[in-house]
Amino acid sequence: MAGIRFRNVSFSYGDKKILENFSLDVEDSQIMCLLGPSGCGKTTLMRCLLGLNKPETGEIYVGERCVFSREKRVNIPPERRGIGVVFQDYAVWPHMTVLENVCYPMKKHGLPKDEIAGKARYALEQVRMSDYAPYLPSQLSGGQQQRVAIARALVSSDEVIVMDEPITNLDAKLREEMLIEIRQIQKNIGTTILYITHDQEASLQLCDKMAIMNADGSLSQIGTDEDIILRPAGRFVFEFIGVSNFFRLTKKNNSWCFHDDENLQYPGTVPDEYSSCVDMGVRPNDIVFDDSSQVRGKVRRSVFLGSEYNMFIDFGGQEVRVQRSTFDDGAGTIQEGADVGLKFLNPVFYHAKEA
Repeated sequence: MAGIRFRNVSFSYGDKKILENFSLDVEDSQIMCLLGPSGCGKTTLMRCLLGLNKPETGEIYVGERCVFSREKRVNIPPERRGIGVVFQDYAVWPHMTVLENVCYPMKKHGLPKDEIAGKARYALEQVRMSDYAPYLPSQLSGGQQQRVAIARALVSSDEVIVMDEPITNLDAKLREEMLIEIRQIQKNIGTTILYITHDQEASLQLCDKMAIMNADGSLSQIGTDEDIILRPAGRFVFEFIGVSNFFRLTKKNNSWCFHDDENLQYPGTVPDEYSSCVDMGVRPNDIVFDDSSQVRGKVRRSVFLGSEYNMFIDFGGQEVRVQRSTFDDGAGTIQEGADVGLKFLNPVFYHAKEA
């Protein structure tokens, strides 16, 4: 198998700089999910890797092979980079059968018929589509078409595959199934996958590591899902991944209070590095109800989602989101309109953001 390395890659569209000296390593046989807000450069980076965009600076390696280097004057054509691609819209040929779709890239490369047949059969087995070899795409579901696209990517390269939002067009149940299948295929074959997405939930289910891009195209944090969720590198990562609540705390007479109100004191501890004003971030599942708490709110809305309740609390005019497991004692007995005490677990603190 082969890893992927970006070294100081820069790219612009006209006067607009998209990537500047961007570097990232995707380890061999790893699923790396690249996340970031729209317009941050995720797709641009993918196109640079595939050879569809030509960077202004830097180098790109697939395994030990340099596929692009401005300094060394290397720019291997897309069809010779040996990278499989799975797009959001499947991009399967409607007039070709499943088998013909999978065989097509190998025929374009002039592989012998026996080798084409063997690789196609193996790829279809991996995605559980062998029985559908004679079917046309119009006879398949969206999930089945996406499996065909994955099989076609596998015959293009079982070493490196790029997936660009591959499950966005599927319904919730199929998305879940496809994530499991992608993970299983990768485990069986050991393919290195660069997964481009804005879907945080999919990334958390699928990836070995996540790379979070800032809006300006720079990297904010690289780590496992636990690193990203439990140890965010900064406020941007904390806000971007998952749902968050933020509370403005100000210091009055040596006590920290909510909403600039001395009568509404924060019962916890704020790090010494903050002197007068701070933003406290808390995840919805880190807010619990505590009858003894002096910090009170009113339940405005409670939504049952099967495994959990999403509750929206009015806290001094601020809407606060709380998540409680269905299996928590009394979770289903809290009615809309109820007055509740709030306790904050695992808060994180950031310098106050300008309003």
